[in-house]
Amino acid sequence: MLLYNPDSLMTLATEFCLKNLRNTMCYQGFKNKLCLRSDIFLPSEICDKLVNTYMELVHTNSNFEPEESFFQLFADPRSTRLTRVQLREDFVRDRDLEAIRKQDLIELHLIYCNNLSSRSLKTLICFRETLVSLCLFSCSNLFYKKGGAPLACNDDSEDSPASRQALETDFNFEGFNRLRLLNLGGLSEEVDAEVLLRPLKSLTSLDLSNVQLQGTTFLTQWKDRLTSLVLYNVDLSDELVNNVLEHLDISRESRKVTRFQMIGKILVALVQRLIHLVSLDISGHIMLDNCTVPHVEEAMGRPSIEPCKSSIIPFQELKRPLQFLGLYDTTLCNVTHIPAYKVTGSKNEDQVLNAIEAYTEFRPELAHRAINQLFDIARIQHCGQLLRALQLVIAALKCHKFDKSIQVTGSAALFYLTNTEYRSDQSVRLRREVIEVVLNGMEQYQEVTVQRNCCLTLCNFSIPEELEFQYSRVNQLLLKILEPARQDESIQRIAVHLCNALVCQVDNHHKEAVGKMGFVKTMLNLIQKKLHDRMCDQVMEFSWSALWNITDETPDNCQMFLNCRGMSLFLECLQEFPDKQELHRNMLGLLGNVAEVKALRPQLLTPQFITVFSNLLDSKADGIEVSYNACGVLSHIMFDGPEVWSMDEPLRETVMDKMWEAIQSWDVSSRRNINYRSFEPILRLLPQSISPVSQHWATWALYNLVSVYPSKYCPLLIKEGGIDLLEKVLELESSHHETKEMARFVKVMEQCENFKEDPMETNHGQEVNFEQRG
Repeated sequence: MLLYNPDSLMTLATEFCLKNLRNTMCYQGFKNKLCLRSDIFLPSEICDKLVNTYMELVHTNSNFEPEESFFQLFADPRSTRLTRVQLREDFVRDRDLEAIRKQDLIELHLIYCNNLSSRSLKTLICFRETLVSLCLFSCSNLFYKKGGAPLACNDDSEDSPASRQALETDFNFEGFNRLRLLNLGGLSEEVDAEVLLRPLKSLTSLDLSNVQLQGTTFLTQWKDRLTSLVLYNVDLSDELVNNVLEHLDISRESRKVTRFQMIGKILVALVQRLIHLVSLDISGHIMLDNCTVPHVEEAMGRPSIEPCKSSIIPFQELKRPLQFLGLYDTTLCNVTHIPAYKVTGSKNEDQVLNAIEAYTEFRPELAHRAINQLFDIARIQHCGQLLRALQLVIAALKCHKFDKSIQVTGSAALFYLTNTEYRSDQSVRLRREVIEVVLNGMEQYQEVTVQRNCCLTLCNFSIPEELEFQYSRVNQLLLKILEPARQDESIQRIAVHLCNALVCQVDNHHKEAVGKMGFVKTMLNLIQKKLHDRMCDQVMEFSWSALWNITDETPDNCQMFLNCRGMSLFLECLQEFPDKQELHRNMLGLLGNVAEVKALRPQLLTPQFITVFSNLLDSKADGIEVSYNACGVLSHIMFDGPEVWSMDEPLRETVMDKMWEAIQSWDVSSRRNINYRSFEPILRLLPQSISPVSQHWATWALYNLVSVYPSKYCPLLIKEGGIDLLEKVLELESSHHETKEMARFVKVMEQCENFKEDPMETNHGQEVNFEQRG
């Protein structure tokens, strides 16, 4: 059973305010500037939530419109208080940071903010007296002047990516006396990290990932204070002397060349010296000597985290199990006894999930490989921690929206993690999160693999129900995929299938909206291409099926079909593919929708079209379906009366005789490959004497449907007033005897009376093709 796990009221209220700023906390000021209402004061808990949620919406929600002056709302600390802010990606500009320079920030995280220049370093100085935690991870242009003049305000250049000019050499951390946690990961090699850090006397946590250092000796200045040190992909020395370290990360990307060589002796020294150690990461290192116990000895007993039983000999020196041990991309992760509660590696699902969790935010290159391993687990084996796996992959896709490798592997993993096997364990909210990140990937990347993975993943959902909350967006993306004249065949097939399912069993409002997006024209373009290639494949058949669905009871879409040469393509397809029964059924079903629109019927009333419809009455394709649909088209045309029949050939009477013969030949107990949402187009043909054969076709259709599928169609017939209309058929002298027989109480009406008495009757397991007629 799918559960709905709603967001908190705080989250819902925050998102609502951000999406409706002018109607909630703001007003339109001078020159359309967004201004905070004067009667509002927002505490830090709310302000922090507003800013951080705003960044998330800008980053992950394509329907969310960023506000040019959003950060100006937090310029005055008398009405707004910010303390903890997390900003990421290229959306952040120098002027955004300047807008909040009067705030007493305690925590500021800037991640992948490549549009920030040295102008923002001046803003950072404004926070120096209050900042406790600062992250400047991979802000590649932060220490470079932009536009020539150092720290000059040049708003015109802000909307374009920052271009590097001269290195800013005047900035240092002088005066940042409260700063305890600092992340300078990805710092430019031109910046001297040692000089930059020298003024900081009280650091307890330092991250220098991917920073080129002349040496690590300068780190000794914090040997009595530093409890966390991250030196990922840093050239190390053998001396790591910080006695109070609790967290040490000396991992590396295995493909990266380094002079440092990991041996068992170094591990022993680390364990002996760092007596407070609770977390260690040595991922990516190749052990140059064997530091594990013999295999026979290791295989004894159940896996244990006790240090004394450790399969890794240096770790037998530990006083207690580590909280975290990074062994990703090492052979050590494969041993049996590892003295840690949480281990990263590739041996099993738990290690792989730990790796994704640990490395997603700051090491996408490792997260990508771990997600790829999760993909293999979900595809080949069985994922035992489904909820955690899905949440981690979703988080990675959100965090690295612009990382192609993450998007490819993540979308592939989602396909297997959302299939039928796992579906019952997923909440409505979680499945919606999957849909949103999949659509984000489709928007960002036109690359074949990402598009295919995303489309396949969407196929794992109930369509259209589960996609309705993003209905317009998903249709636009699919139509965009189908625009190119030469698209990958597999993606084309999946996308057309999704388009077809999305316009099936939805209300007319949705169909009309999708029609205005260019749905009809796109499908006809696909059909035109397939005709040119003389190929009738699934894309061709799905395209006609989709047109059948989207034109159901939507006159505007029917008009679009006629305006876009739809009838010409119908005739060409009939001629080119005379034996394709499924194709014929879909095309005739579509034309039945067109014929239901009185204003459009004159366009069908030509000798050529009438002759084609008349000939198709004899078709045995797909049981009775092609003949039935052709007769339906003609029934609506006949209903307009003899005065509109202006042609000499074929004669109206001749066509009507063929219609009678066709209906007589059908088996009234035929099981149908069709799905009616409404009987209204059929019912309007009942109480009339203009065309008895149209009345007969309509009565036969109702009798067949309520006889074969009583539980489905008897309630619909009763609801739409069909019983009263059938009684009128009995009263009309013009009604044929056989028509009245079918309409009598012992036929159609008796079926419905029986259904009233036994409402629990089932449809006896019949299969109805949901893809047809809405």
